[in-house]
Amino acid sequence: MSTTENQIAKTIFPKGDLASSDYFTGKAWVKMLVSNDPVLNTAVGNVVFEAGARNNWHTHPGGQILIVTQGKGFYQEEGKPIQLLQEGDVVNIQPEVKHWHGASPDGEFAHIAISTRTEKGIVDWLEPVTDEQYNSFKGLKV
Repeated sequence: MSTTENQIAKTIFPKGDLASSDYFTGKAWVKMLVSNDPVLNTAVGNVVFEAGARNNWHTHPGGQILIVTQGKGFYQEEGKPIQLLQEGDVVNIQPEVKHWHGASPDGEFAHIAISTRTEKGIVDWLEPVTDEQYNSFKGLKV
């Protein structure tokens, strides 16, 4: 099986719609799997990042859970070192923690994003992640 066929075989959900360049550096796609549900107070989306793409710094008033489903990527909370993410990793993000996440420079990265307690709000977008901040991964074994 070729690399392209492997990538297609690993795709569980469609890529969805191109994410706004107001909130992402590089290309990313979002497919909502569960629109904000007012009873469960939860929204669930599949996010696919092209190599090197990342979202802006942001917070979630009710918190968020990320479940990595494909590739390698990064997660960083403000004031903390960048972390490598790989398939199967789960990140629990507490309410109002300023952070960003995105793909490594080597390939696509995908995760399921679960926004919790959405009655408090879903996301507050902040400034873009600088190249210097993104490139702090170079100290990691990728």
